[in-house]
Amino acid sequence: MSISNYAEEKLLDAIGGTSFGTSGTYLKLHTGAAGEDGTANAAGEYSLQSCSFGSASSGSMALSGTVSWTNVSTNETLSHWSLWDANTLDGVTNQPTGNCLWTGAFNSSSTVATGDTFTITSLTLTLD
Repeated sequence: MSISNYAEEKLLDAIGGTSFGTSGTYLKLHTGAAGEDGTANAAGEYSLQSCSFGSASSGSMALSGTVSWTNVSTNETLSHWSLWDANTLDGVTNQPTGNCLWTGAFNSSSTVATGDTFTITSLTLTLD
């Protein structure tokens, strides 16, 4: 069985927009695979950054603009990301209090040092 192209685009637009009743979508960084719940291998730089996506087309949608973490808090190698529907943290474990929508790996890992800026310029979500 397969999902139709129409349904793929509608699902992607819902995830990239505010269809879940949220105020937007937010990216979190990871030092390894984030797992389906987005809670594994959380980066020491735990802040979430707001992001937006263009409209879905041909089963995918791309990040609109860039997303940056300035003055990162720790030395680490960033390899994965997770997408969330809220940017608040629980204050104890610094895990997001919202819902994880998607997880994935960067094309290549990046090592950052305390005080660096880490920027994502390209990220595409695909259903197909």
